[in-house]
Amino acid sequence: MGSDSFQRARRRVAWLRDEIARHNLLYYQQDAPEISDAEWDALFRELQALEARWEELRTPDSPTQRVGPAPAEGFATVTHRVAMLSLGNAMNEEDMRAFDARVRRVLGDEESAVAYVGEPKLDGASLELVYEKGRLTVGATRGDGRTGEDVRANLVPIESIPEALSCAAPPERGSVRGEVLLPLSAFHVLNEKRRKRGEEPFANPRNAAAGALRQLHDVDRERLAALEFRAYGLAEGIPAAARTQLEVLQTLRDWGFRVSEESERCADVEEAIAYHARLLEQRESLSVECDGTVFKVDRLDLQEELGMVSRAPRWAIAFKFPPQQAETVVEAIEASVGRTGALTPVAKLRPVQVGGVTVSNASLHNQDEIDRKDVRPGDAVVIQRAGDVIPQVVRVLKERRKKRLRRWKLPKKCPVCRHETVRLEGEVVTRCPNLDCPAQLKTNVLHLAGRGALDVDGLGEKLVGQLVEAGYVKRLSDVFALDEETLGGLERMGEKSARNLVAGLERARNTTLQRLLIALGIRHVGENVADCLAAAFGDLDPILSADRERLEAVDGIGPTIAESITRFFADERNRAEVERLRELGVRWEKEAPRRSGEGPLAGKAFVLTGALPNWSREEAKAKIEAAGGRVTSSISKKTDYVVAGEAPGSKLRKAEELGIEVLDPAGLKDLLAGD
Repeated sequence: MGSDSFQRARRRVAWLRDEIARHNLLYYQQDAPEISDAEWDALFRELQALEARWEELRTPDSPTQRVGPAPAEGFATVTHRVAMLSLGNAMNEEDMRAFDARVRRVLGDEESAVAYVGEPKLDGASLELVYEKGRLTVGATRGDGRTGEDVRANLVPIESIPEALSCAAPPERGSVRGEVLLPLSAFHVLNEKRRKRGEEPFANPRNAAAGALRQLHDVDRERLAALEFRAYGLAEGIPAAARTQLEVLQTLRDWGFRVSEESERCADVEEAIAYHARLLEQRESLSVECDGTVFKVDRLDLQEELGMVSRAPRWAIAFKFPPQQAETVVEAIEASVGRTGALTPVAKLRPVQVGGVTVSNASLHNQDEIDRKDVRPGDAVVIQRAGDVIPQVVRVLKERRKKRLRRWKLPKKCPVCRHETVRLEGEVVTRCPNLDCPAQLKTNVLHLAGRGALDVDGLGEKLVGQLVEAGYVKRLSDVFALDEETLGGLERMGEKSARNLVAGLERARNTTLQRLLIALGIRHVGENVADCLAAAFGDLDPILSADRERLEAVDGIGPTIAESITRFFADERNRAEVERLRELGVRWEKEAPRRSGEGPLAGKAFVLTGALPNWSREEAKAKIEAAGGRVTSSISKKTDYVVAGEAPGSKLRKAEELGIEVLDPAGLKDLLAGD
């Protein structure tokens, strides 16, 4: 096995991990997917295959070893006592029979048939509901499978989630697992209302549901009330009398939960395949999105015997539906500018019916995807509705291509603001870097006002939308030019609310260099990078004048980040915004640049997790940095210590997997004292 092959595999694995992580962020946290489930599955399977061939490339932080992304900031975290795992996939009958053969082989009885329960694979957001003595106490998202977000406050309007179990003798603790869905009828009604208000419609029911659960500000109660919860399992509190999956489903019904009525017991794998075919025929008549069938071994004792692998149970599998396809013609390709500045090529199609829906647009994702598929205006193409929602071009019918059709390239200037676009080295996405681009202004203002940035209390999504649409905020810095008189003219903005927001803006004017750098929305500059920059430069002006070589000399700053920073500050419009923020009174604390080798913790990297007694997170961070150490937000092989307080999250487990030394708060105090 040649070294060239290994190096190619190593580079491909790195790209796949970054790409999967990017799409996970878009799917789970930004509710703005760019690719279909089928395309994500293809990326994931390719990564699995490469890691299976070159085991030395498989690491604990690989997406193949995790269920989903870590919980986002802003919600309390919840540790699942029983992990919420993902499912393996079967793409065809052969895969399903292979799964059945593995089950019988692990059970040690390859001749006997195994009974399964088939249930619709619901396309929603996974949720754990914890009931203590029959009362709802926790509502948690799946998160990374071990730790999720506590979103119970957003569950109150959902009628299908009972506050109390309907049973005379509830378990001491019950963990109900299920899916939060937005029924198709409600999805269409909500999208129609959003269009009438001039708002962007939801991409699909799944993302609309997941996004509703994770709202922190300006909570959309209408959307929450439209959601439906369907239970499909119990992780804790299974009655002794329930010995099969079907009996678990009946228990959930008895307790007051909705379950999928289409669920059915199958005596063997052939009956399971036949059930899947029947459900596929019914998919257009179902009230909710369904993208396949979940099969679970019916007997609970056999489930326990089969156990699980790193990210999935051995006793269950998702048998996916094939995507629905049709042929049409690409009449044009246009560049759409998204809320993060990403330019996405969109194929304008000759309208065609796919799965009962008229499709006239399809995302082509990025320039690399267009080049790979060689899609050109005028081409005949096969399209499909990915996950039955997001249309995509599957392939070009090149045998029908007319002569002299030109290749299509993304524009060099943003189609919205005419600013020059950029594509950073190593990235697939082309972006408009203009802070004031109208297509991304709302998102940039919300980012600036976020808790991790300037933390402007009261400046939420609806208000930002009003300010931009009314023309009061035409560029990012306009936020700090707002006054009570201007705000008082907005709909539903009372005198007190206007006064409170102006006071919040006044508080936000006094910030730190780290927060300012985050607020500017520079690509790749988050908490960790902002801390590194502040520690190395002490003030903004030296960063403005730093070249790539100087930036790359900073610990924690690589070539891609250095390129992103220099490109951002080389842009005269962005520099003008920074200067106007200064003119409008935004000030930050200056600090003396720290030199390596100073203090007892010089050169050491720390990660904090859990609550630290007697210290806030900021206080602990300040003490570590004052002693010459560095605090980062994520664990890597370069991390020297993880400080674990009360209720630590998944970072503690990762530290143990990587063999990183773990300190309790007392151990940190000893280090700070130089002991």
